[in-house]
Parts: sequence; structure tokens; C-alpha cells
Amino acid sequence: MRITLGWFILALTLSSITACAQAPDCFSEKVFCAALVTDTLGIQDHGANQDTWAGLEEAKANGLADRVEYIDTVDTRDYEKNIIYFAQKGFDVIITSGVGLRDETLRSADRYPDTVFIGMNQPVEEVRPNIIPLTFAEDQMGFLAGVLAARITKTQVVGALCETSGIGSMWRYCEGFRAGVKYIDKNIKVQVLYNENGSSEKLFIDETWGFDSGQTLIKRGADVIFAAGGATGQSALRAAAEAQVNSIGTERDQAAVLGVSGSSVVTSILGSTSFEIQNVIRLLRDGNITDARSGQFKYMPLDPRFPESLALELDTLLGQLLSGEIKTGVAIEKP
Repeated sequence: MRITLGWFILALTLSSITACAQAPDCFSEKVFCAALVTDTLGIQDHGANQDTWAGLEEAKANGLADRVEYIDTVDTRDYEKNIIYFAQKGFDVIITSGVGLRDETLRSADRYPDTVFIGMNQPVEEVRPNIIPLTFAEDQMGFLAGVLAARITKTQVVGALCETSGIGSMWRYCEGFRAGVKYIDKNIKVQVLYNENGSSEKLFIDETWGFDSGQTLIKRGADVIFAAGGATGQSALRAAAEAQVNSIGTERDQAAVLGVSGSSVVTSILGSTSFEIQNVIRLLRDGNITDARSGQFKYMPLDPRFPESLALELDTLLGQLLSGEIKTGVAIEKP
């Protein structure tokens, strides 16, 4: 029995050594390594983290990367430590997902100038030669949601709810929605609410305000609700589900995230991070270091209650927005 156990342990040890030996050396110029550090929403967030990792896996399968890994961050205090782990391993590209990692990404870029960092959903504030900010046009995503809302409303009243308008992305989401509705029908009443008086401690997690404001919009006659802003926006989607009012999500696949509480979500509109990550890696491999990029976006399949013609209209509009044929007219920041 001891001989059998000994051989088993030896075989296991040799297997581990072989596995380690086979791992591509990221310090080698012939090996391209890319890694993802998630925010605290985790790798299965039904949003940017999950889609980015899918993009990295596809990049490896397609020969664009030799080694891909991720760290699923559980505590914001670990952001920088997780980034440094990959930098010290010699990874060529490190993707940091979410605006919450922006400061840690900046510091890491200064500390490791030979590493390229991709700041997912991190708008440019301080330029670095080795940081590629990758963002998505919130005004266009809101515009698409507004067009959809205008098409499915029966009361001719629709509503949108966003975190404080002092945050540029929130302003663009909701004003884009307003512009999209008016693009279809100027007579439809659009009610937009911003969380202007919320505390900084509850930023993006003000569930009480989100739920109550969602109910307010419904009481004012809105039969379609668009919401953005983390858990604040999700709470408005829950209010819509309770009232059996159609809703449109963004940032994540809200129907999948909320489950039964998101039963009224018609679709969610979010960035095509999987596609964009592969595109950026391809450019990097070709030696074309890119500046800040505005990525493509998509919408999740419409609820089957709606006709295929509506999806075809959204597809056409999506192409026109991405090509610049249609402009939203929404400012980058609140005037």
C-alpha cells in the first residue's frame, strides 16, 4: 500500500512540475500574455467582467494570445495588489474592469511602463502612454433605449432614472434616452429623474431612492422605464417588475442579474467588450498601440413578445449610431 501511495504522490508531483513547465513564460518576447482584474462584481456579473473574459478566451483560441488569466477581486483594497501580481509575472496586457480601478490603474501604469493597461469603462482623466481607456458611448446606448421605449409605449408617457447628473456617464445615458424618444415622436412625454440629493456613501447603491423614484415615474403614467446607475438603477427595474411595467436596463444583462425581480426587462443595452478586447489585442500584436477608444455596443435579445420587425429596426439604428450617420445631439458633460 505504501508503494502504491508513494508512486501516486510522485506521479502527482511530476504532473504538477510538468504543468508549471508548460505554462508559457510571459517574459519571453515570443509569448503574448493578457490578464483581467475584475471589479468586485466578479467574473460572473453578466456584464463587462464576464464578457471581457469571454473575449480573452476567444483571443487565446484564435491565436491572438498565448496565455490568459484573471483575478476575481472580492475587496476593493485588493485592486492594486491584483494588478501588480500580473505585472510582476510579465504579462504584456492587463485589463482593469470598471471605473473603480481607475486610480490603481494609473499608479500601476507609472510603476510598470513596459506593460500596456486597458482601462475598461475608465474615461480619460490623466493620459498615460501605456494606458488605453476603452469606453462606450452612453448617449448612444440611451438613445437606442429611448427609440425602443417610444415604439412600445401605449400611454405615450415614458420615464428614465439615473444616478446624479454630475457624473458624465449618467448624464449621457438619460439625456440620450430623452433624445431617442423625441427622435421617434416629439409628442411623447419623457420624464427623467436624477439622484441629485443622494449622499456620496450611497452613490450607485441608493436602492431606496431607485425603487421609490421608479414608482413615482409609474404613478405619473410611464409604462416604460429606463434605468442606469448600478444598484440604484436596478431598484427602479424591480419597481417596474412589481407594477408589471416594461423596463430597459443597461450596464449589465439586467434580466439575467435580477431574475424574477427583472421579469419586466425587455432588453439591456451594454458594451460589446468581448469584441473590443479582441480588436485591441489584435492592434497591439500588430504594433499599432491605440489611444482612447469608444467601443461598439449591443442589446440583449428582445423579449419574444415583441415582433421581429422591431429588432430589425433596432439593428438598423444601431448601425447608424455606430457609423455616425445618426447623432444624438447630447453633450459630453452636463452644460
